[in-house]
Amino acid sequence: MILSLKMALRSIGSNKMRAVLTMLGIIIGVVALVVLVSLVDGATSSVTDTLSSLGSNLLTVTIEDDKGSPITMDTLNEWTQKQDTIGRTAPYISDSITGSAEGESGSFTVYGTVPEYYDIQGLELVMGRFLKTADIQNSSYVCIINEAAAEEIIGYADCVGQAISLNNVKYTIVGVLSDGDDSLTNMFSSSSMVAYVPYESLVRLSTTASSEITEFYVSAAENFTVEDAENTMTQLLMERFEQDEDAFSVTSQDALEDATSSITSVLTVMLGGIAAISLVVGGIGIMNIMMVTVTERTREIGIRKAIGASRGTILMQFLMEAVVQCMMGCCLGIFISWAILQIVNTVVASLGMTFALNIPVVCIAVVFCFFIGIVFGMYPANKAAKMKPIDALHYGG
Repeated sequence: MILSLKMALRSIGSNKMRAVLTMLGIIIGVVALVVLVSLVDGATSSVTDTLSSLGSNLLTVTIEDDKGSPITMDTLNEWTQKQDTIGRTAPYISDSITGSAEGESGSFTVYGTVPEYYDIQGLELVMGRFLKTADIQNSSYVCIINEAAAEEIIGYADCVGQAISLNNVKYTIVGVLSDGDDSLTNMFSSSSMVAYVPYESLVRLSTTASSEITEFYVSAAENFTVEDAENTMTQLLMERFEQDEDAFSVTSQDALEDATSSITSVLTVMLGGIAAISLVVGGIGIMNIMMVTVTERTREIGIRKAIGASRGTILMQFLMEAVVQCMMGCCLGIFISWAILQIVNTVVASLGMTFALNIPVVCIAVVFCFFIGIVFGMYPANKAAKMKPIDALHYGG
């Protein structure tokens, strides 16, 4: 075994360029497998961490068909007061609206909501205040914007008290929010500039929004679980919408995390499968070169057999050479994958995402490469081992 390894290394070292080109398919396959799966794994971890940071005390309710009995602010207030398991409720609507101030303009994602939205979503003020009950009752022309909007439209973050126009309607800025990632709003907003206004104010401002509530958030009351709140809310909605479970949906963040995990798992398997095909193609390349190597060394095989080398010894020699090339390609591929991930980490450092080698995938790549070396090296090695000494010695190629 040791002798066969030494001879394999000597043979590979005698033609370094051909060896590198032979291993190239394996290197590319390993890099594709490790990097793609590690990127998906890192992105999944980032999304999962973000979802977890939002807390597990949140339900999202969407009304598909109100059955002629629309939900109003009074409905939500009644449920909050009468149901022990429900802590807070916060209806919301959104629209894409043009905002302008001091000669600058841009597209805003504007949310119409209520004061409870701040606590449910875990928002953070940099300065000023969020919406108050009086703002909702009077549909006041006040708004809260995020830091990105303040810097881009106003020109500076300390802009509380300044005026901003939303669809040519003047609003007074009463608060500035942090641009953190810790809310569903920040995760899925289509614009970097976000504003919050009283619910009915956006209904008047938007051409598409309706005063009928079709989406709202629910948090579980203290000492109750999100499952308790979900069961209560489902029961209330079933009673209101004639026991039609298709008229609404109640989604917890656990369900969102499960869905995200399911999607990324499928994506990981698909990308891994595609990368595995690259490894198989690399294995075919190694088999091709090994066939050439056997042909080139036919007389050497004849001499070794003539002086007593067994069929098993010849088989081991060439099989070892194929496996060594595969494993060297695998090691180079893992190193290149690590280097690529370090470069990616540097590029995306500002996004707060990190990518690292997925150790289980690295182990799979090593085992798979070893297996490929054996499978695709067996035929050339067996061909060499079956040669008759007299025919090999008379080979004139």
